[in-house]
Amino acid sequence: MSDAEPSEPTQSLTDLEIKDAHVIFNTAWEELEEEVGHDHLRFPKELILLGGAPGSGKGTQTRFIMGLRGLTCPPIVMSSLLDTPEAKRIKDAGGLVGDKEVFSILLRKLLEEPFRDGAVLDGFPRTRVQVECLKSLVDKITQLHSEFSDTPLSSQFRRPTVHAMVLFVTEHTSVERQLKRGQEIIAHNKGVEETGIGELQELRATDIEEDSARHRYRIFKEQTWDALTSLKEIYHYHFVNAEGPIDEVEKNILRELQYQSSLELDPRTYDRLSSLPLAQDMTLHARQELVKRLDRYELEQTELFAQVVSLVGDRFLPIVERHAISGNAMVNTENTLFDDPLALSMLIDVFSERGFHSTIDKTINEMPSRVDLATGEIHCEQKVVYRIHVTFEGSEIRRG
Repeated sequence: MSDAEPSEPTQSLTDLEIKDAHVIFNTAWEELEEEVGHDHLRFPKELILLGGAPGSGKGTQTRFIMGLRGLTCPPIVMSSLLDTPEAKRIKDAGGLVGDKEVFSILLRKLLEEPFRDGAVLDGFPRTRVQVECLKSLVDKITQLHSEFSDTPLSSQFRRPTVHAMVLFVTEHTSVERQLKRGQEIIAHNKGVEETGIGELQELRATDIEEDSARHRYRIFKEQTWDALTSLKEIYHYHFVNAEGPIDEVEKNILRELQYQSSLELDPRTYDRLSSLPLAQDMTLHARQELVKRLDRYELEQTELFAQVVSLVGDRFLPIVERHAISGNAMVNTENTLFDDPLALSMLIDVFSERGFHSTIDKTINEMPSRVDLATGEIHCEQKVVYRIHVTFEGSEIRRG
């Protein structure tokens, strides 16, 4: 990957990681709700996710971002948050401050009164699991907003707004700035020691050793970059070019905030639309209901279900297969099995479960059967034809 350009993640979040994230979130949320009570789950109205490489200027730009958003509370710096008594207790006991512990500590911090209007999260999320936890948190806060919208507590449960500010610099710039910071700390500490005025600042190996600074940047690219990039799957944002001087970076940040704000619905509009389900939720619910129906067919209508499945495999799929290039097939049948509406429902569900989309049109035709020679009256019989239209993703193969 080029130093100068961010790239997309090469791996998607695995099912196992998603399950882990859901377990972590649900456990942390249940513990928090039991501790503070449902009515006190009052989170910030705005979350600003601030991420970036070492030396990208997160600390420098935090005050500028907070000023733009009218926030007066201090940023929540995850590295400092993990030095809290709770985190130290975990480490002193020989434990690791993993995703669950990080998220639990963050949840409690966000409930503090100073962050009611908004909070800047410096260094969160750092992992793909933390990204999933963040997504679940925003969903929960949104649910709380809907739940309390028509109550006296509505002002305490506002719809959350999320902005992502990810500052990007190349490895060369990162290393250069880390070492420059080290020189500034050395000069500062020398002045403190000589005058006795001020406080000594921490000097890390990455501030004075080029190899350590370079290693820190590469660790960021290997472990954190993928998580920050995956935020694009949830929130629309661009990487902020932080290579230039401070005033230029501030212009880039302002431009990015304006872009993200332009994508937000007015709260009243959002509330008006929020009663309508999302397509992804409908899809999940539809799949769950399909599984329940198919299981009921097997358990309660075994014989009829077996006949439908057999007919699909023996009669319909051979015809569908001949149309695999186009992904569009029409099957006609006069089988009286489908005079039973339940059999038609089974047919559609079986096709759906196998990845096909099907519609059925029932046509009733009057067919002459005999003529009464005495009266000349023509007697007709009804002929029922079921036309089954099956569509699916066809082959990409084309003749050259």
